[in-house]
Amino acid sequence: MAATAVVCAYSPVGRAALEGVIGTGIGVKALFTYPQATDEEWFEAPAALAERQGIPIFMEPTFNTDAVYERIRALAPDFLLSFYFREMIQARFLEIPKLGAYNLHGSLLPKYRGRAPINWVLVKGETETGITLHAMTPKPDDGVIVGQTRIPIAWDDTALSLTLRSAEAGRDLVREVLPKLVDGTATRLDQKTLGPSSYFGGRKPEDSRLDVAMTASEAFNQIRAVADPWLNAFLRTDLGEVRVPWALPSPEPCPKGHFRVTPEGVLLGFHDGALRVASLRKSGHRSENTGTHADWLRDLGLPEAR
Repeated sequence: MAATAVVCAYSPVGRAALEGVIGTGIGVKALFTYPQATDEEWFEAPAALAERQGIPIFMEPTFNTDAVYERIRALAPDFLLSFYFREMIQARFLEIPKLGAYNLHGSLLPKYRGRAPINWVLVKGETETGITLHAMTPKPDDGVIVGQTRIPIAWDDTALSLTLRSAEAGRDLVREVLPKLVDGTATRLDQKTLGPSSYFGGRKPEDSRLDVAMTASEAFNQIRAVADPWLNAFLRTDLGEVRVPWALPSPEPCPKGHFRVTPEGVLLGFHDGALRVASLRKSGHRSENTGTHADWLRDLGLPEAR
């Protein structure tokens, strides 16, 4: 008889990982997930894939309840799988599956444990990350590693491009490792043998603030870490918050904390250099670089350096 699983999943990575499970032939008895918000419609939700496959779907307001516990216990799955699920699953749930409970995490564990690893590796200017399948324990991102894929980070990768590549890597990793967990041939690595760990918490709005004391490189990393479709990095000015959806490093000079119009576009100055701004948002609307650059800044009420 084929092995079975209960899957808890959301996000593009969760949807791709669910596809990976289906591709192994393991029977998915249920999907626990979340309603898709309107600002998340840029990706197909796991629920859409599950519906096409005839997999029962549950969207509980809170996962860690007695009712959900009893439901999963009645399903008696061989695996309990968490793929970018938003809740930390309680220890009692981890004892239900016969072949174990496993989580897919978007970093090269033990580095970047915690929330939003894809955003954080970009903020920190990493040149490599990965995706890790590991056993779940009561502690976050803590169990033995059963599979890991390394992913190079390009200089201009954004949270979106890195998320989509992580989704593909996660799908393939799940498809490769789950059969090995079924037949007992999977390799198990203690995270303590892989070097020092690091932990980053969930991102707060203030974590996306641009500070003109940053280097241009630091500011660029901040911008690409929350480029569209994320809520963008922002600069706090005397006229309110100005969001910067995209900008690229520029060799041209610009005074720190100022915008400057050049024949090639608008620059924004930081501690040691400038970024060329592609677009700005202020007061809930986007202003694209149309018309003259000076008009663009004037329409936004932003000061221009002379």
